[in-house]
Amino acid sequence: MKIVIIGGGFAGINLAKELVDHPQIQVTLVDKNNYNFFPPLIYQVATAFLEPSSISYPFRKFFAGKKNLQFRLGELLSVVPAEKKIVLNNGELTYDHLVFATGAETSYFGMENVMKNAIPMKTLNDAIEMRNALLKNLEKAAICKDMRKRRKLLTIVVAGGGPTGVEVSGMFAEMRKNILLKEYPELDTSASNVYLVDGGDALLSPMSKESQKDTLEALTKLGVVVKLNTKVVDYVDDTVFFEGGETIKTKNLIWAAGVSAKIFDGIPKESYGRGRRMATDQYNKVNGLENVYAIGDTAITAGDKNFPDGHPQVAQVAIQQGLNLAKNFKAMVKNKPLTPFMYKDKGSMAIIGKNKAVVDLPSPKWHFKGFFAWVIWLFIHLISLITYRNRLNTFWNWMVAYFAKDQSLRMIIRPEKRQQS
Repeated sequence: MKIVIIGGGFAGINLAKELVDHPQIQVTLVDKNNYNFFPPLIYQVATAFLEPSSISYPFRKFFAGKKNLQFRLGELLSVVPAEKKIVLNNGELTYDHLVFATGAETSYFGMENVMKNAIPMKTLNDAIEMRNALLKNLEKAAICKDMRKRRKLLTIVVAGGGPTGVEVSGMFAEMRKNILLKEYPELDTSASNVYLVDGGDALLSPMSKESQKDTLEALTKLGVVVKLNTKVVDYVDDTVFFEGGETIKTKNLIWAAGVSAKIFDGIPKESYGRGRRMATDQYNKVNGLENVYAIGDTAITAGDKNFPDGHPQVAQVAIQQGLNLAKNFKAMVKNKPLTPFMYKDKGSMAIIGKNKAVVDLPSPKWHFKGFFAWVIWLFIHLISLITYRNRLNTFWNWMVAYFAKDQSLRMIIRPEKRQQS
């Protein structure tokens, strides 16, 4: 059985890992990057509290010595289901079974100016670009004499009140308190503000009311200005425009407000559901296609009575779907019955700042906050990293940051643009 997996995120890498050394299954994983990375911690790379290598690992290094696993660097252009073939930007591959584990991309809800000018928070590249942009703006602010221009350079607006928005806002607030005055004595931090805006009436909307309340209180104490029921409608000339007419002038609009799945040439329109996610049956087979599957954020899966409208686009769903599909591929080889996917909710959490986090556990319904929740968050994220090397590097960086209230990773590193001869 020849399986091709498109995408090496949570869903794809867990599917591949479960099929290691199976004598009757050959796996090729295709990704446009040559590394796996851990999305929940990219905001710490963006704010220079972790280095990129702490949360990423090369696929070829990971697959080394695994005889039935291969990696192919490439970008999917189209699918030819009738020929069981995919077309990449650098060649073609045939398959017996094709799995889409392509995740989701940033959604700007049709706002062209926001897409062009805001800083997204989805990929490792985004995180590095954001770190460079923020550090360059700090350097500009340090020599700027015009207070209005300086305020624009120092003001940060984070759009989106989910875990990423909450976590990055808390990090910025702590940086302002512990780092800016120490490293940038030229700056008056009173000229800076951190705004967290969301179109809904609560932060962390999928979590419990207790977590929402605790998060709002903790962020407010850190000095974050939280604006709920506030939708961004445009971002022009360093000005964020909100529905209702309010504006904020800033050079830094961080976009963490939404995601959508990707559309692929060769997949019929009828196979897509809400949010452009591929509609699948309870075994993750894409509707209307043979031998094509979708897992993780790119899939909306039917058949789970506890989630009739589809599963949330979170890491645990992707991991569990990858593991379940691997189990089913092994069953196919042996002509055994398949197992329908049923999501087991293990809870949700978000970190707010040093010694501050919220955790909700579903069974029994427990809510934790403060230092204990913060320790749980650290532990779960550490053990979720793909290798021991990643875990050790991240743990070391966190310990340095905890005791020093700082990190030494604030370097602007970007490729030099050479003139063509």
